[in-house]
Amino acid sequence: MTSQHTDRPAVMRAVSQDRFGGPEVLRLTERPVPEPGPSQVLVRVHAAGLNPTDWKHRSGRRFLGDPPYVLGWDVSGVVERVGIGVTLFEPGDEVFGMLPYPHGAGSFADYVTAPTRALVRKPAGIGHVEAAGVPLAALTAWQALVDTAGLAEGQRVLVHAAAGGVGHLAVQIAVARGARVVGTASEGKHEFVLGLGAEEVIDYRAVDFAAELDGLDVVLDTVGGDYGVRSLDTLRPGGTLVTTLPVGQEEAIARARERGMRAAAMLVEHDHAGMSAVADLVSRGLLKAHISEVFPLSRIADAHRAGETGHTTGKIVVDVAGG
Repeated sequence: MTSQHTDRPAVMRAVSQDRFGGPEVLRLTERPVPEPGPSQVLVRVHAAGLNPTDWKHRSGRRFLGDPPYVLGWDVSGVVERVGIGVTLFEPGDEVFGMLPYPHGAGSFADYVTAPTRALVRKPAGIGHVEAAGVPLAALTAWQALVDTAGLAEGQRVLVHAAAGGVGHLAVQIAVARGARVVGTASEGKHEFVLGLGAEEVIDYRAVDFAAELDGLDVVLDTVGGDYGVRSLDTLRPGGTLVTTLPVGQEEAIARARERGMRAAAMLVEHDHAGMSAVADLVSRGLLKAHISEVFPLSRIADAHRAGETGHTTGKIVVDVAGG
């Protein structure tokens, strides 16, 4: 048996694609509003964050198989209906979180179903747009730095692409844990990264970070390519490299093992404990998503185009309820 609001429509808007390609393949469609299954909730989506994995899936470079499908993993909204066995939430609760990655996508729509424990209560001090910019990127940073690397107070950590979606939240999480942070970013973003609490920022365009740094405890690589292998030169013996690009990092992992270091390649997972920790940091004012641009749902193709420039500071968010 489910609990529900009585004014829920039968159909909803959803951004779908029938083929791989550029932003032009995205189209606004109508679909039936889904029903929550056991241990699921139906969420009326207020805002949904956009991440690089969205445009990578749109163009056919990830894990979902062939379209059609609706993308989007970040969600902030209001519980509309609960399925059998749900005890954590009731209709009307404001929640945010990350849908199961990769096969739980669907937040670029008016409504989405989610496992209850993919979500937590939205902190009262922030709105849905800001909340939607947090989950996937913050969980990635949390699972990389805390769960995988075991980052501890007083340790030194290098965060690559420190002004980006994952990077700017990783800097804040590391600082909140008492770590000392070095970031890489283009020169124009140094003030932003220092404002997040980093002690030092290196312009990766002008300086070889691998020649400038050594003795680090942890490196977080969100860039890929040769960054993983080069980052090993900055680590102390026994240090840890975590890359969020799990494909193509075999050389870095092998070289780390040879040098008495650890290298781990991870994918983010939906995580109730991690989201609870992230929400606590947000509530305490220690973690804040910088929202660079907000687009209505009807302009999601433009949101993808903006994201694919690779120059975004912080996060792009789609305001679903607002348009």
